[in-house]
Amino acid sequence: MDLDDKICLCFRVSRRKLVNWARLHQPRVASQLSECGGAGTGCGWCVPFLKQIFQQGTLGEDVSIEELTAEEYARRRAAYVREGKGTPPPGAGEVTS
Repeated sequence: MDLDDKICLCFRVSRRKLVNWARLHQPRVASQLSECGGAGTGCGWCVPFLKQIFQQGTLGEDVSIEELTAEEYARRRAAYVREGKGTPPPGAGEVTS
């Protein structure tokens, strides 16, 4: 995924914004990334990706985010929501097929 692709589709938070936020604020735990535009507080789909961004940016670990296109990422998130594993908040990012 590119830096400008959205990681949190509910609140439209890009990978770039999350990476920069982590670099500037140096969160102690991955859940603090939710302070960046509410990322991870909607349907929950992006939480594993937020953990990877935290490990990579804050802990300095060499962890690569799963190589997905933005379209495949959105398709997998839509399936996740359809399966009842998460519910986006009202007015959050679109869930498409």
